[in-house]
Parts: sequence; structure tokens; C-alpha cells
Amino acid sequence: MKLRRWIAAGAVAVATVAALNITPATAGRPHDPAAQSLRDLAMRHGLHVGTAVDMAALNDPADPRYRELTGSEFSTVTAENVMKWESLEPTRGSYNWGPADELVAFAQQHHQRVRGHVLVWHNQLPAWLTSGVADGSISTTELRQILRDHITAVVTHFKGRIWQWDVVNEAVSDPWDTPSTLHYKGFWAQHLGPDYIADAFRWARAADPKALLFYNDYNIEAFGSGDPANDKTQFVYEMARDLLAEGVPIDGIGSQGHLGTQYGNYDTFQVAAALKKFAGLGLATAFTEVDVRSQLTEGVRAGDSNEINPRLQASAANFNVLLRACLASPHCLSFTLWGFTDKHSWVPGWFENPPEGLATVYDENYQPKRAYQELKADLVFSGPPFVLPRVPQQPRR
Repeated sequence: MKLRRWIAAGAVAVATVAALNITPATAGRPHDPAAQSLRDLAMRHGLHVGTAVDMAALNDPADPRYRELTGSEFSTVTAENVMKWESLEPTRGSYNWGPADELVAFAQQHHQRVRGHVLVWHNQLPAWLTSGVADGSISTTELRQILRDHITAVVTHFKGRIWQWDVVNEAVSDPWDTPSTLHYKGFWAQHLGPDYIADAFRWARAADPKALLFYNDYNIEAFGSGDPANDKTQFVYEMARDLLAEGVPIDGIGSQGHLGTQYGNYDTFQVAAALKKFAGLGLATAFTEVDVRSQLTEGVRAGDSNEINPRLQASAANFNVLLRACLASPHCLSFTLWGFTDKHSWVPGWFENPPEGLATVYDENYQPKRAYQELKADLVFSGPPFVLPRVPQQPRR
């Protein structure tokens, strides 16, 4: 998805700050856990807390707070867009490494790890690729070789500098798609069949033996019916199980964690059970794109605290559920926010009918919301016997 900027009505930001009633920690109280960063608190548990990064915002001299918080609050970073295919290879055979290299350099300077996002996805593909397939100038055989060449080139370029790669992203349909029975979807499945998934992992492993290789998807936070025909989590579980049985070098499952306060969502035990089941396959897990959006009703946009407060509280509760479940599973290695401030969130540009927003842990003025404080509280007050040290994942050969 293309990132689109959105600036909310000033009344929302003002009312949000007033609703939070937060007393900021001071530099003179370093012993106070509330004064510590998310990254420092998470490292008590060996857990990495990260954010997706908008490179335009990172380099905006008029917005230094974005760069400051990106470097200080998080121990991992993910490129929001600049490692996607259309950004890296806009012209066939000609790579634009600059913005992605800049993010990796930023991470190295700030002692952060990098999640690579994404090698194979059906969205944000370059026009030369999709049009070539559409007009028949790129055959199926050539398309497979193009995919192999791209994965090899990208993983080789970043070899030794990427901790986790999202190798394949969103390959599985949803129950509301047509047909409703879950199936492999999108450009790559249509043209190469589902075998491209195993191929992608093998090619990525050949290019970097030490990076952790993840399958990444949304709506897989908890199990439902248990029927792979309509339970997406079960479908992905069986897919991962079958890939492992075939000797495919998949190391982990990334659950995106895009939630909305208007939905029922899940409780902590449901999410923890899903992570535990994936761990039972010998896989690491991670939350990779967490945000919790809310509908922007007329009252919210007008700054009505009666409508804003319940959304802030519901948002915090949903962030809590995902983080607590991750803490409960020693195989859950990282917890990444898909952006940390409403000033640079993809949500309002994508969910427009009805409008949605308020999806991150900081408001547009970089004031921490209730969700930020509750994430800190989870990290402060969690510990043995139920929160145990992380179990490092070794890359699968």
C-alpha cells in the first residue's frame, strides 16, 4: 500500500492530549521505569520492539522529533516502502538501493536490527513486470526466473545486515473473497501456482544462510473454527507445517496485527494459544505491523472526548493483548508497530469510507497515548514464571 499523509483536525489532537492526562517522566528520574524507552524495557525480556519507518519523515528537517523517537524508542526498524519491489527495481535490472541502504545505515548507527520487508508480494510491483506479464512479453518460465533473480539480488545486497526477512507476504485469501473457500491468491499464485512460496524461501536461504525467513500475513492472530477452508490461521498453520515437511527453510510466522476498535478482536489467551501452536512446529513468531485503528465519527473529528476516550481505551486494550501474548511465548522474537505516530500513519489514506485513524501509540504532536503507556506497563510488570527469556531461532537449512 502506498503511504498517504493525513493530518487530523486540530481539535482531535487537543482533545486526545487532554483525555490522556499524562504526567511525563523527567530525565532526573532515570530509576523510574516509566522514564525508560520501550526498547530498554523490552530488552529485559530479550524482546525487540520496532517500528515501520517512513523515509521521507525520517529525513524531514522540519520534523526532527520523528527521527529522534525512531532512534531512541525502538530496537528494530522496518522499511515501510523502500524495500518493496517497485521501489527497489523501478526499471528492470536497475536497482535503486539508496533509500533502503540509508535506513540500514541509520539502524546500524542506533544499534538496531532490521526486518526486511518484503521480497514477494502481489502489491507494489513495478509496472514493467505486471504489464509484461499482461501483454505476454514475459512468459511463465521467464517470470519464475525474474522472481528468483530479484530475491537473490535483494537478499545478497543486504546479506549480513537483515535479521528477519518477510519472504512471502499475504499469499492467502480471506473468507469474504470470491471464492469464499480459502486459497492462495494474488499475482504470483495466479501465474506461478503455489509452489512459488517454497521456491522463494529456498532462494532466500541460498542468498543468506543466516537471516531468519518469515511468512507474513494479516488476520492470523488467533484460531477460529479450525477448518482450513474458512479459518485463515489454520490454513497458514497447515501451510507452514507442510513446507517444513518438505524441507523448506522457513523460520518464522509474522502476524501483522492490524486491528480495529470497532471489532470484537481477541483476548490474550486466544492469541497466546496461536503463538504456542506455531512454536510447536519449531517456528519463531513475531508481530510485524501492529496498529489499532478507530472509526473517525463526526464526534471524534469534532474533538468530543465522550467519543475519543472509549477509542483510546479500546486501542490500548488491543495493543495490550498482542504484546502480552508475545511476552508469554518465548519464541515471539519481536513486536513491531506499523508506524508510531498518527502524523505519519497509512490508515487514514487507506480506510476512507468510513474514515478511520487514531491507529498508533503517539498522536500527531508526538504525545504518547494511553496505548504507549500501557505497552510500557506490560513490559515493566511482566516477568517469570510466565514470561521467560526469548528462545533464539536458528536459520533453518
